[in-house]
Amino acid sequence: MSVEQLPSEVREFTNCLDGLLARLDQGGGWCGVFWERDPEGMRAALDGREVPPWDVVESLLGDLAARYGTDSAAPYAERTRALHTAAVAAHDARPGGRDALGDRLDVMLREQRYAAERRTALEHALASATTRAEADALRLDLAWARDDHARASARCEELLRRMAALDHRALPPRGHIPEAEPDGAVLQRDEHTGERSPDPAPTVPRQRRRRRGGARFAGSVEEDTGPVVVPPAVEEPPPAPAAGGRGSPRGARFAGVAEEAPETTTRPPAEELGAADRADVLATVETLRRLRGAGRTGEAHALLVEIAYWPAARFPLLAAELRHAGLAADWATLLWEAASLPAARLVAAADALTAAGHAEDGERILREGVVRPAPEIGRAVMGLAGEGRHREVRTLLDAYVRVRTPEEAARSAAADPGTLVPLLLDAARGVSDERYWDLVHALRVAGFTA
Repeated sequence: MSVEQLPSEVREFTNCLDGLLARLDQGGGWCGVFWERDPEGMRAALDGREVPPWDVVESLLGDLAARYGTDSAAPYAERTRALHTAAVAAHDARPGGRDALGDRLDVMLREQRYAAERRTALEHALASATTRAEADALRLDLAWARDDHARASARCEELLRRMAALDHRALPPRGHIPEAEPDGAVLQRDEHTGERSPDPAPTVPRQRRRRRGGARFAGSVEEDTGPVVVPPAVEEPPPAPAAGGRGSPRGARFAGVAEEAPETTTRPPAEELGAADRADVLATVETLRRLRGAGRTGEAHALLVEIAYWPAARFPLLAAELRHAGLAADWATLLWEAASLPAARLVAAADALTAAGHAEDGERILREGVVRPAPEIGRAVMGLAGEGRHREVRTLLDAYVRVRTPEEAARSAAADPGTLVPLLLDAARGVSDERYWDLVHALRVAGFTA
């Protein structure tokens, strides 16, 4: 597509990006990192074929602030944020835009999990390093793994919000829908002080061959040539608001499942949190704060993995206390870990958060939790339905058909089409007529009778 054929919003952002890059040292800071790792991605952004992830733009604005000063860069940053938001909306609205977002989300979720596993492995390896040279090499790799995970997490959240924004635009108006914030911003901050650190990263000799990290647009393996830039310490972003502020799940009565007494769609009452639970939460948050302060990141992450399996009733207090302690990034990591819980526990955690006034967190954990392989979703729904847990089925599938493409939803029916097809269609009807008929078509293409 030529520049003249681009949507005006994309063309305007592309011109802004071109002007931003012209003010930067192309071989230094994050700008140099992006050109080294993914020149094709940079060219695609400058040509308007792609709108770069917000974390990339944020890092370039950090380069600008480092070169000209924060005060001088601030007005330029404001305008860039607004243009990026408009360009993303115009780019996604093109035919096939939502399917492309779903495909990219699959890739980024794999990147996110890989980065988390690699980060944890490197943290453990660093704790047992026996020589200074080994420790230095591990610290270098660990810095990139942390940056990888922070950027992948931000991009997953950005893609989910963009998909939700498209879904809300497809729905009939139901009151005011706030404008989406600029997507997936990752602020480069010091992990202990929280201070913004826009300075370009220092260069050090490369220690070893490594997989390219989160600064890239697309992944590949780097060659052992030239210096490597150590990324600034980056915290994962705090949970971002869902695009639509949707209420409780909707949809017609279940079909294909044995019915019991009339069923309500309201969430179960929140469990009472006992004194012992409160004490455990407060003590654990304090332990986590001390671990972060001491730089014992491996132990901190291991603790978060353990907390993810706590009773759902503890999650609202955890949300409040972690944020109050300045550990919003750890709360984001905890939600990500909890998104891998078995389906029933996932829904219970979302229910507890929503009932306690943390609706955005409840929606987020469901959105991230349903981004699993389609057969796994199908099996999870069958398990819940077999136990008569129809409200949990409804909640899970409502999130699933909103986040995943109709083709992906259709693949999840393979485990038991007779039961799952009616359930999926019921959930899709609760989203919109368009989503319902898209799913009908996808099911027929997949060979299932809709």
